[in-house]
Amino acid sequence: MFTGIIEEIGEVKAVQNGRQSARLTIKGDIVTKGSKVGDSIAVNGVCLTATSIEGNMFTADVMAETMRRTALSKLVTGSRVNLERAMAADGRFGGHIVSGHIDGTGTIRSMKREENAVWVEIAADEKILRYIIEKGSIAINGISLTVAYVDDTCFRVSIIPHTGAVTTLLEEKSGNKVNLENDVIGKYVEKLLRPTDIKDKSSSGMNMNFLAEHGFL
Repeated sequence: MFTGIIEEIGEVKAVQNGRQSARLTIKGDIVTKGSKVGDSIAVNGVCLTATSIEGNMFTADVMAETMRRTALSKLVTGSRVNLERAMAADGRFGGHIVSGHIDGTGTIRSMKREENAVWVEIAADEKILRYIIEKGSIAINGISLTVAYVDDTCFRVSIIPHTGAVTTLLEEKSGNKVNLENDVIGKYVEKLLRPTDIKDKSSSGMNMNFLAEHGFL
């Protein structure tokens, strides 16, 4: 589990592309300290497993499914990425619950400065926007942020100077894709409140449709 509080900006040192998968080698002075092979490190919000660690460099394999569902496919040698180690049991919970499992990508629409902050507007599909609420949490490229506006096509966040300085978000350009992870609590609540979406396959054949068809509901 992660918190969305970025520990450092790392640098992609090598990308080995397969047909649909990839292997990334990333430099991270902070996240490699105390880490060992098999540990989880979030790269732009994507939970990856360190398969090797040498000095301040770690390598991670990215499967085809992850390449399809995230914006990691755009990374090249020299790309700057947001890095965070999995949360320690005795650590501070400064952001929100972030699993590192990306729900999909959004597209940067615009960035507009307002005094000391920058408004970032991101377009996203309905399947992602349905879980976004005003003043709720969203992880953008692994960064825990508060939603300030949402409608049927997009949402907006406001970036303070500190967040802009210690992450890569303000380096993005209009049209760039970013990784999005919804607040996990909303997804679980929806699943639990929609039991009728699950087909009743009881041996008796008795279900809500049966009762309705025979006048009991």
